[in-house]
Amino acid sequence: MRALSKATIYALRALIYVASKDNKDQQYVTIGEISEELNISFHFLTKTFQVLTQNGVLESHRGPHGGVLLKKPIDRIFLIDLVHILEGNDFFEKCLLGLPGCGEKEPCPVHNFWKNVKGSLEKEFEKTSLAHLIKGISTGKMRI
Repeated sequence: MRALSKATIYALRALIYVASKDNKDQQYVTIGEISEELNISFHFLTKTFQVLTQNGVLESHRGPHGGVLLKKPIDRIFLIDLVHILEGNDFFEKCLLGLPGCGEKEPCPVHNFWKNVKGSLEKEFEKTSLAHLIKGISTGKMRI
């Protein structure tokens, strides 16, 4: 079961990639590089990055030396921010299967499961930053 949309998953992978780059010189990372390295559609990534740029997560620049940069420090970008931007502020209130009218009176097959885990998952998303997620990248123990 995939709870997050493809846009959110790809955005998270791409942000982890950008965050894991040794970028002390504040050089832009091209969308083409990210797309190629992570095997994500360039056009899909571009659309997702537009949303993240509009919401203050990324800074983008066009042109031959263009690309994207994180607009905030990695310890200030949290999973919950991405979920709210890309899934909506009501993600944890909606039916996990996307069924309208799902609730106590007319539950879907995963209603009770989602009701029991969504609160703790939301709390984890609130305290998990990109800084937490890239720790294993630098040691080569994780893949994105």
